[in-house]
Amino acid sequence: MSKRWVSLLFLLAINIGFLFGQEIITADRYLEMVSETYGAIRDFEADIAIRSGTTNMAGTISHRAPSFLRIDFTQPANQVINFNGELLIVYLPEFRATLSENINQSRRSGTAQGLSLLRRNYVPSFVTSPTPEPLDSNSREMVVKLRLTRRSVSEGFREIILSINPNTRLIRRIEGRTIADTEVRFDFTNIRLNQGIPELRFVYDSPGNANVYHNFLFRDSE
Repeated sequence: MSKRWVSLLFLLAINIGFLFGQEIITADRYLEMVSETYGAIRDFEADIAIRSGTTNMAGTISHRAPSFLRIDFTQPANQVINFNGELLIVYLPEFRATLSENINQSRRSGTAQGLSLLRRNYVPSFVTSPTPEPLDSNSREMVVKLRLTRRSVSEGFREIILSINPNTRLIRRIEGRTIADTEVRFDFTNIRLNQGIPELRFVYDSPGNANVYHNFLFRDSE
């Protein structure tokens, strides 16, 4: 046997051993790891930009585990979405309207639980591969992209694309395409974790001159 063949066999042995020593990351496993990351987060705050069709919104999102959520909008100015674990309030200053909905236990979910629901209701796959790729075609920011395809026609989104920071496993962008073929996109930047956000952050009283509309969210479905 020549030295060349010996060298080749040696290299193959090293590479095979390396490959078998690595965990093969499937899309489902990757989504599970993202869910585990969020499950360990006590609270987070981030800048959020929302695009729905031709409508653009922006503000700051705050979350405290397990299910406290608040968005203070700068665009539209003074608009607020607040959920204190039991009561959802949406204040729309343009219409001087406050929408409220009591959310029962079966409808509550934190971020980690929400990701588990996605795993249950959608089939994940990598858009290209587990290898990070540019967030946009002209972007230097690298992300891992997961495509979630609905398991049944009852889901509101045909597919969802999650763009995930490969180092932190935090979601950088969510893109969804509705049944009506409308694209909805959420961008999260300047993410701050575990700052000790108090429950008082999620106490919100809308202006007294606003018209209040109760049970706006599930009235037609129950």
